[in-house]
Amino acid sequence: MGARSFRYVMVLLLIVLISVTIRPYIEYQLYAATTPRQVEARGSLADYEKSAIEVFERVSPSVVHIVGRGGGNEPSLSAPDEAEIRTGTGFVWDQAGNVVTNDHVVEGTKALAVRLASGEAVKATIVGLAPHYDLAVIRLSGVHDLPQPIAVGSSADLKVGQAAFAIGNPFGLDQSLTNGIISSLKRRLPTSGGREIGNVIQTDAAINPGNSGGPLLDSAGRLIGVNTAIFSPSGSNAGIGFAIPVDVVNRAVPELIRNGRVPAPGIGIVAGSETIAIRLGIEGVIVVRTIPGSPAAHAGLRGVDTKTGELGDVIVAANGQPVRGLADLAEQVEQAGVGKTIELTLQHGGNRTSKKVEVTDVEIRATSSGGGIL
Repeated sequence: MGARSFRYVMVLLLIVLISVTIRPYIEYQLYAATTPRQVEARGSLADYEKSAIEVFERVSPSVVHIVGRGGGNEPSLSAPDEAEIRTGTGFVWDQAGNVVTNDHVVEGTKALAVRLASGEAVKATIVGLAPHYDLAVIRLSGVHDLPQPIAVGSSADLKVGQAAFAIGNPFGLDQSLTNGIISSLKRRLPTSGGREIGNVIQTDAAINPGNSGGPLLDSAGRLIGVNTAIFSPSGSNAGIGFAIPVDVVNRAVPELIRNGRVPAPGIGIVAGSETIAIRLGIEGVIVVRTIPGSPAAHAGLRGVDTKTGELGDVIVAANGQPVRGLADLAEQVEQAGVGKTIELTLQHGGNRTSKKVEVTDVEIRATSSGGGIL
C-alpha cells in the first residue's frame, strides 16, 4: 500500500471515529425533548371503564373508614396506636346515621371513630351485633352532611361471572376501588359460635385487611354483599374473597337497629364436632346433649351417654333435606325460622325415627370440643 493510500485510509478512519464520537451529541441536540411534549387525545373511555368510574363516584361518598379502640381512650384517625386499634370499612344504611359493618371490626371495642369520604371525623356508638352473621350496626353522631344510603340489590339472582366491585380502606388506605367477577356462589363461611353463613358470595375482586365491612356492588352500583373475609395464609389478597349476601344483610340489619341483636334460630342441642363425626364414619350431626328446657329436650332427643360413651341420636335429615354437618342443619333451621317447627330424621343405632322440634331463639356459641350450640 502506497503512502497516499495509507493516508487516505487513515483520514477515513478518523472521519468514522469523529462521527461515532459526536453522534450522541448531535442526536441529543436534534431529538432531545427539552420542552413538554404535546398531549395526545385519548378518545372515549371503554364501556367497562365508564361503568367502574360511575359506580365509584356514586357509591364512595357513602363508604366510611372505621377505627375502634379496645381501651377507654378515644381513637384517633390522625395518629392511631396500631397496637391497640382495629380498622375496617362500613357504609351508610339510612338517614338516621346507621352504618353497617362486620361484627369482627367493632366487637370488643370501647370507643369508635369514623371518617367520612368528605374527610369529616365523627364519633360512633354500637347499635347492635350479630356475631353469627358477622354483621354489626353502628350509629354516627354529629354528622354535618350525611351521605345518601347505598342502593340495595338482591343476592338471589346473582350469576357467576358477572362484575363485582369492592370499595373499602385496605391497610388503612381510604377509598380504594377494586373490581373483578363473582367467581362462585353458595359458599359457606364459618363465623363465631361454630355457626356458618350459607349462600356466601365468592369474588376475585381484591379484598385485603381493612376492606372488612365494606360493600360489594354490582355494575349498577347496588349493594349485593358485605365483604367479610379473605382466604389467604398470609392475610393478603390471593384472589379469593367472601361477602355476606345482601339478602341476609337486609333481613338482619333492621333487627339490629330495632333490638340490638338478631334472633339465632336453634333447637337447643350441643352438637359434636364434625372432626369427631368423620373419625367415627358418621354423616350427620351428633347430639352430644340437649339443653335443659329446650325444644330438643322436650322432644326427647338423646345425647351421648356420659357413663358408657354410647352415641345418642344423630341428626341425618331436616325437613326432608340431608344433613351432613352442622351447616346443613343450621341452614334448615334458619329457613324454618323462630316459632316454627322442623322435622328431624334421627338415627340411633340401626334405627331411624322422625321427630318434630320447635325452632326457638338460642344463644349461639362454640364449645370446647369444636362443635357448637344450635
